[in-house]
Amino acid sequence: MTSHEPRSDAGAADTRARVFGRRRRGGGDGTREEPMVPRAEFRSYYGRPVLKPPVWEWKVPAYLFTGGLAAGTSLLAAGADLTGRPALRRVGRTGSLAALLASVYLLVADLGRPARFHHMLRVAKPTSPMSVGTWILSAFGPGAGIAAAAEVLPAGLRRRLPGRLVGAVARPAGLVSAAVAPAVASYTAVLLSQTAVPAWHEAHPQLPFVFTGSAAASSGGFAMVLVPVEEAGPARTLAVLGAATELVASKVLEKRLGLTAEAYTTGKAHRLRKWSERLTVAGLVGALAGHRSRAISVAAGAALFAGSALQRFGVFEAGVESTKDPKYVVVPQRERADRA
Repeated sequence: MTSHEPRSDAGAADTRARVFGRRRRGGGDGTREEPMVPRAEFRSYYGRPVLKPPVWEWKVPAYLFTGGLAAGTSLLAAGADLTGRPALRRVGRTGSLAALLASVYLLVADLGRPARFHHMLRVAKPTSPMSVGTWILSAFGPGAGIAAAAEVLPAGLRRRLPGRLVGAVARPAGLVSAAVAPAVASYTAVLLSQTAVPAWHEAHPQLPFVFTGSAAASSGGFAMVLVPVEEAGPARTLAVLGAATELVASKVLEKRLGLTAEAYTTGKAHRLRKWSERLTVAGLVGALAGHRSRAISVAAGAALFAGSALQRFGVFEAGVESTKDPKYVVVPQRERADRA
């Protein structure tokens, strides 16, 4: 064959395969081409992260913790009110309001201007976790405030008309807050998982269970520290259920995240969550074994409270670290594309 003669179809296909880095498989009508070029390694532009790390400070994980504490103590207070446990009711109501005020302060401090929170109330967007969360807090706050006010009013003021009105609506207000409390405890997990941060986004099925369990454990522990053991039975039950949920959900999270789980199991996030796990296990054992001892109840409650706080800070640190390495962004995207 001279250089001016046309090539066969098979020869032309072989040439294309060499040029484009592909090889031919099979023969006849079944001939197909497969890529010969190896899969490219994930790299970022000049080694820069694919995503910018969150600019949030420690105030945000503290806000996540205090919000969960406000929700759980409100739930305990409503139950104590219905079952005739005045000491538990008082601790739950006042603790819920104090935690809520701390949570709002931390949120506003991180936003920089109080007006930004107010602006969120101008619209209601069901597709926006931030908008939904703002309205959830707005529905939760008034009831928690009225219920707590009924506990701290001076005796002289309680006998007057304003005091009697507050006392009359305290129970309904507390029940309304308790009804909204589960949403307050879990919406922050949804808020985080809707961001582009890999460690939060990939954990969206498990993170609400981690946060809800953590909120229950911290609330139960808080009440165990401040309430006599005779009235602290519901607090111990809530603490045990919350601690068990938090521990199981954390383990499931680590096992199902694949590569992204490294952000939770290495570095500062791992250390924080490891101490959280130790304290939560110790508090769980103490809550189960020390229901007759005031000293054990206080120690177990303090351990649960601290363990819950460390869990929120650990999850926050995992998210920050996952934005610094391109593999946490590129590899999960590639895996989803391969499955599709």
